[in-house]
Amino acid sequence: MSSAATLRADAPHIPLVLDMMEDFNAGEEIPWDRGAVEASLRRLLADAALGFVAVAVTARGLEGYAVVTFNYDLEFRGRDAFVTELYVRPAARGAGLGRLLLASAEAMAVEEDARALHLLVRPDNTRAIALYRASGFVQTPRVMMTKELAAAAPRSDG
Repeated sequence: MSSAATLRADAPHIPLVLDMMEDFNAGEEIPWDRGAVEASLRRLLADAALGFVAVAVTARGLEGYAVVTFNYDLEFRGRDAFVTELYVRPAARGAGLGRLLLASAEAMAVEEDARALHLLVRPDNTRAIALYRASGFVQTPRVMMTKELAAAAPRSDG
């Protein structure tokens, strides 16, 4: 890996992070709405209690990102963190940026008192699984299940 650094994303990074998010979601075949994602990303970056986005920067610019959000879990006796997205531009893959982003996400989560770091990976993504195992992640004997909830009604402060 040539000279690369990671840092917490902030407002000026939003357009480039959104471009990479669009690529990530297309590759994962996840429906994506740039406007809705931008609003959520701005909220995440504005409230450190929700989490953070780490970005990988090289001489060529932003080459990848990791989105980390926080939770509270009794099993871990406190705050835990979830890598909800990890993406490296195709032209930058194989240079260690994924490993760098994971290490930075872990360090940043520890700074925020997280006691565990979780992630999801598709079972057929063997390259990512190898990276995650090499980074200390282990498969747990659980199945992740999700139920989407209706958005809360707008608050009336009047």
